[in-house]
Amino acid sequence: MASSDQSTSPRLSLEKEADAEVSSPALGDATPVTEPVTVEEAALSKPEVKPDDKEEEWLTGIKLWAVISPLILVFFLVLLDTTIVSTAIPSITNHFNSLTDIGWYSASYQLASAVLQPLAGKVYVHFSNKWSFISFFALFEFGSLLCGVATTSKMLIVGRAVAGMGTAGLQNGAMTIISASVPLHKRPALLGICQGFAQLGLVFGPLIGGALTQYTSWRWCFFINLPAGGLAGAILLFTRIPDAYVKPPARDILRDFHNKFDLIGFVLFAPFMVMLLLALQWGGNIYPWNSATEIGLFCGFAVNAIVWLVWNWWKKDDALIPVSMVRRTTVWSGSLVVGFLMSSLYIFAYYLPIYFQSADGASPTMSGVYMLPNILAALVLAVLSGKLVGVIGYYTPFSIASAIFMAVGYGLCGTLSPSSSTGDWIGFQIVAGIGRGMGMQMPLVAVQNNLAPAMIPLAISLCMFTGMLFGALFLSASATIFTNSLRILIPKYAPTANLEAIVVAGATGFRRVITAEELPGVLLAYAKSVDRVFYLCAALAALCLPFSFGLGWTNIKAKAQQKKAATSKPVEKVESEV
Repeated sequence: MASSDQSTSPRLSLEKEADAEVSSPALGDATPVTEPVTVEEAALSKPEVKPDDKEEEWLTGIKLWAVISPLILVFFLVLLDTTIVSTAIPSITNHFNSLTDIGWYSASYQLASAVLQPLAGKVYVHFSNKWSFISFFALFEFGSLLCGVATTSKMLIVGRAVAGMGTAGLQNGAMTIISASVPLHKRPALLGICQGFAQLGLVFGPLIGGALTQYTSWRWCFFINLPAGGLAGAILLFTRIPDAYVKPPARDILRDFHNKFDLIGFVLFAPFMVMLLLALQWGGNIYPWNSATEIGLFCGFAVNAIVWLVWNWWKKDDALIPVSMVRRTTVWSGSLVVGFLMSSLYIFAYYLPIYFQSADGASPTMSGVYMLPNILAALVLAVLSGKLVGVIGYYTPFSIASAIFMAVGYGLCGTLSPSSSTGDWIGFQIVAGIGRGMGMQMPLVAVQNNLAPAMIPLAISLCMFTGMLFGALFLSASATIFTNSLRILIPKYAPTANLEAIVVAGATGFRRVITAEELPGVLLAYAKSVDRVFYLCAALAALCLPFSFGLGWTNIKAKAQQKKAATSKPVEKVESEV
């Protein structure tokens, strides 16, 4: 039988093989007649259930867009939910008198989403794509409802955590569904469309949140997910969503649930990730980095991480994060590319509005509008580069070009000053957006191209987890860079200004605590501090470059043609090979 996910035997000729898979774990650990093999080898020897030339096996036309359209909407809602709460927090804290809980409104959401990412990947490996996605989306909607009707601050925090648990399986679930719906050479364009439109949520989140808080209630920042989500859920409920391979009945999975999902590994994994993320969230904000709390969290993280790594190594391919999968160059390179790319995106999306509101004097609403050149450039290039990959067949060159454009664009943004022209910040954003649009989906295409279908959900989850982890890590680093820079530069450029009053007042309020003579110096200090953060963005983008070469150089267009040729064999010949 053909090896890897390049096997292309027709569904009809592999009915017996598929039946055998039903009684074996989804990673393909069926035992061959001759000699035992690892889970990974068995998974890679599985036949592809959907050969690329069998167009009737893939979704097309209205059926395809009935699946893709709600996925785009869900993508948008997930990223909208991460930023919409930012402008509502002042009103929330006033309502509940909960100033001390500010950090938890975002931390609970991020913690739940990050920690559950690997487990969510296991869900898509073993259970139906459709019902897994709908279940996670229902959890997200329930969390939004809890937040909207919250009567206490603690209830709101719990609601945010529940919503975060739901989002853990939505982005990777959407990508898994796309991989099962269309052949490989068509996936880059669809992934680009989904991820491109999702970026709009990052920009519109604060704008919509501010408008809803001002003209209705902060509760509508959460209620808004219900009607939009209800429409997406209804479409998905009545739409056929395919699976990439035959999956065992749910009752068979539930009999051995704790082993298939490595619950012991998850129990070891979750605490050390919570401790790390809490240390990053609190460090320098709530507690000093050298405080007993921070030191304790980092020590607890290190000890638990060692224990989990030993357990994960011992479990091998049955682990929460399979060892053989992580060892693949495509997987760890792709995960690192996603991590560096997403962390630079988060930092840029957070600090560019600070530049507009501080150095440029823009309102919060207009600062979001001013970011549209970056978002629209990324959207256009995400779609265009996806189409080009389908035509050319190679995705790695686009990832390499992406790293170069992002590094140059972020570096140019590092030259912005209070006197920069409109043409400057528009042009610099477009360069960065072009880079991000070209590269955001390429690592995901790479892992799909080099792994068996049963391993794709796990690899996508690992990529998403790395993006969230790196985002938390480098956002914390950027905050340290920005704050320390302000404390150095304000006394330098505005020596008579009250440093502490300026820092406490924030980017939109410092003008109230300084004089007209001090304003130019403070504006320059703010602009240069943001510039230093953009240097970090440029460095992170540059780090994508060496790891992009690890994504591989397989021509996905030629691969599809090989599958077509293979499936043109007589059925009897294919059966004899099997």
